[in-house]
Amino acid sequence: MPPWNELLRTGRSGRMLVLLLVLLSAAVVCARLGVWQLDRAVQRGESAAAAAAAKAAVAPPEPLTQVLAPQTSFPSALVAHTVTVSGTFEPDQLLVTGRVHAGTVGVLVLSPLRVTATGAVLPVVRGWVPDLAAASDLMAPAAADGTVEVTGYLQVGEAAGTGVVPPGQIDAISPAELVNLWQGPIYSGYLVLSGVTPAQQGPITVLEPPTTASSGGLNLQSLSYALQWWIFGGFALLLWGRMVRDETQDRLAPADAAVGAAGPPDAPSSPAPSAVATSER
Repeated sequence: MPPWNELLRTGRSGRMLVLLLVLLSAAVVCARLGVWQLDRAVQRGESAAAAAAAKAAVAPPEPLTQVLAPQTSFPSALVAHTVTVSGTFEPDQLLVTGRVHAGTVGVLVLSPLRVTATGAVLPVVRGWVPDLAAASDLMAPAAADGTVEVTGYLQVGEAAGTGVVPPGQIDAISPAELVNLWQGPIYSGYLVLSGVTPAQQGPITVLEPPTTASSGGLNLQSLSYALQWWIFGGFALLLWGRMVRDETQDRLAPADAAVGAAGPPDAPSSPAPSAVATSER
């Protein structure tokens, strides 16, 4: 490896500075193309997720037991997936605060459904009420008694809430917290009710299934193209560094060769043995 001062001398030469400018321009172009491909990855991911959500919204419902088991991770492909489930609503109803529907802040009515087939609890959003006063314990619509057949769409469980709410209310539909309020086992997602037999009574707004996904992820093909462009840009800069090193080595090579050909300096000559003997006599 040549000394750093020699590398800097070569790098500051006019020829190398011009090459650096050209390669930097190429690296900038590669970086911009990588950003463009990253934007494409986001757009394609969102488009694919929206198409999947729209398809799931119109697909015929499947039995819950065939797509999701209790206490298992919630696959992202099940978001907005329509299912049917049979069970019994338990009395520990909760109100989910701070939920907006049609531009109005209200609450969701959340009830535990004890699934007949598994014995696990499925959180069910039975609907939305426009204001907290209308959703008090005396006025919130009660769930139907006995065995019910529920149809709705699945959503992934939310993160834990703040917990700073009055009794009987929550601010997040978090299965990890609900399992402490209701007797488990529990499902990792929740169901937004779209229909129930027998029908529920009272002033409650049933929520429509979403037609778009909240998060679409990234398109892997476009993401790989973005990474390739960024690698090309980095390679252009590495190429300039390699050229500086090689030219420095070529410039220093003749001097090193000349030093090697000259050999070590001559040692001082000593007097011949015969001359020494003569002087002693």
